[in-house]
Amino acid sequence: MWVIKGLRKGIITTKYPDEKPTKDEVPEIGVPVHRHGDIKAARGVCPTDAISEALDFYKCIFCQRCEDYGFEMTGNVEIAEVNRKLPFSGSVHIFLVDAGSCNACNRELDMLTNPYYDLHRLGFFFTPTPRHADIMFVIGKVTDRMVEPMLKAYEAMPEPKIVVAAGSCATSGGIFGNEGVDRYINVDAKISGCPPSPIGLLYGLLKTYRRR
Repeated sequence: MWVIKGLRKGIITTKYPDEKPTKDEVPEIGVPVHRHGDIKAARGVCPTDAISEALDFYKCIFCQRCEDYGFEMTGNVEIAEVNRKLPFSGSVHIFLVDAGSCNACNRELDMLTNPYYDLHRLGFFFTPTPRHADIMFVIGKVTDRMVEPMLKAYEAMPEPKIVVAAGSCATSGGIFGNEGVDRYINVDAKISGCPPSPIGLLYGLLKTYRRR
C-alpha cells in the first residue's frame, strides 16, 4: 500500500525556507513563553537553570515543568544565534562530531538527508573527514574522552571554519551542567532544542552562510 501511495504522490519535498514551515513540520513543543504566573516558582522547578528574568533558549530542554507556573509551550523552533558566518554562499561541507549525545540529535540530523527535507538541495553535504569540512557540527555533552578528538578535528579543518553547537547539551551542558562546547573551543553558532527539530537545524545552518 505504501509503495503504491508513494508512486502516486511522488517525492514531496518541503518548500522551507522559501515558505514558512507548515503545521506538520513544527512540533507542538517548542520554546516556552511566559504568559503569567510566578517566575520565581518556575525557576525552582527548572532542571537546567534556564529561567531567570528571561528564558535562556540554549539551556531549555523543553521538559514542560514550567507550564504549571505560567509558561506556555510554543511551536517556535527557529532559534539560533550566529556570531560569525562563512564568507561564501556556495556548497558547504559539514563534519559531524558526536561528543556524547543520547542519540536524539542524531535522529533529527538523519532526517535532513531524507527526500522530504533534502539537505543537499540547499547546498549542504556531510563529509567523513574534517579536512574537507567548512562547518564542524557538534552535538551532545562533551565527554572527557571526546575533547582531544574534537580539537584535533578542528585543527585539521581548512580556513575559514565554523563551529556550530546544536542542542542543549552542546550549547550549555543541558542537564549535565553549565559547560557547553564553548568551554573547549570557540563556538560561532548555537542552535536551540532538546533535540533541535529538522526545521530548527536547517534554520541554524542557513544562518551560518545566508541571510535568514
